[in-house]
Amino acid sequence: MLLTHAHIDHSGYIPLLNKNGFDGKVHCTEPTHELAKILLADSAKLQEEEAAFANKKGYSKHSPAKPLYTIEDAQHAMLAFEKHPFDTYFSVEEGIDVKFFHAGHILGAASIELSIQSGQGVKKIVFSGDLGPSDSPLHFRPSPPKQADILFIESTYGNRDHAELDLENSLRRVILEANEKRGCIIIPAFSLGRTQLILYYLWKIFQNMRSRPVYVDSPMAISVTKLYKQFEAYHRLKSKDDFAHQIFDAPFIHYITEQSKSKVLNNLKEGSIIISASGMATGGRILHHLYHRLPNKQDTILFSGFMAIGTRGRNIADGKESVRVFGEEVKINATIETLEGLSAHADQKELINWATNIKDHPKMTFIIHGEKDQAMGLQSSLSAKGWNVKIPDYLATYNLFDHL
Repeated sequence: MLLTHAHIDHSGYIPLLNKNGFDGKVHCTEPTHELAKILLADSAKLQEEEAAFANKKGYSKHSPAKPLYTIEDAQHAMLAFEKHPFDTYFSVEEGIDVKFFHAGHILGAASIELSIQSGQGVKKIVFSGDLGPSDSPLHFRPSPPKQADILFIESTYGNRDHAELDLENSLRRVILEANEKRGCIIIPAFSLGRTQLILYYLWKIFQNMRSRPVYVDSPMAISVTKLYKQFEAYHRLKSKDDFAHQIFDAPFIHYITEQSKSKVLNNLKEGSIIISASGMATGGRILHHLYHRLPNKQDTILFSGFMAIGTRGRNIADGKESVRVFGEEVKINATIETLEGLSAHADQKELINWATNIKDHPKMTFIIHGEKDQAMGLQSSLSAKGWNVKIPDYLATYNLFDHL
């Protein structure tokens, strides 16, 4: 298995596969290896807790509710991981060499090049992985491949570009308006990448205005932030820079690890910012904050990026009057804001620029990892350039050697 990065939508089934008999290696970059330890254990912990809570409240359709895998399963799966540096080939099978190169999406995120010996010489199959924006203050610009006979490319923002926003001023506006309402700001944010990026912008804002207490209420986000310090060579926040580690160690930031202290945050009435996972409000401590804060007119819920259709976060951001939390329907009275410019994904223009850096366009390009409209938008743009582009159907099978 070749793993592009540690996000759960890419790595989350590995413990279950391992539990069900997969005994191969999982190849990844060095930061991804360390992040996967944190994310998979956290995923298992959340599943165990959710199952226990569902059984206690009796709202699951399963009796009893069970996690897909346990913390022990996640720890055992890590034994299969093998870490590799960027931009260095390693062999996975005779005649198949692999190289990871920077994708810019999160810490350790990689695109993958397979170099395959064939009767017609060396052929290249490239997987984009999740590509980050070209101007992220946190992560490196994605490195485009030089050659690809077959390309798999993500399409999360395949049919639109990110709005040209002044993120610093947009976030400052939300803070000032929350001050006027004498309320708190709740930010559902992914623990990996998004939380650190928000802390970066808050640090910049609070250089020129009175700071507010910022509570990072996510044990995983705290662990991930420590890895940003450990793997300085893999992101742009070098210790020699003027912002460096003081972003994460600023006096206004408070890290909440204990669940009992997390619950105390529900009693805060005004003047605080709470950052908690998950970013799409699908699980984690953020659910407790939303349960208590969504009914409050003075509070603000600030979403910080893409949310898949059908998720609780997307329903809130789309203007639903209420959402279900812990089996109860919760009325939405809070102010709802979204900062789309904080996305960790490249937009259409950046995806096309990345792909068209390839010398002699691929013989076949498969568009993956995107909603239908996004995938079709990217397909249309690349097809207009003379590319042979396919959006695979669900469960479709292709013989890649037919295209080499």
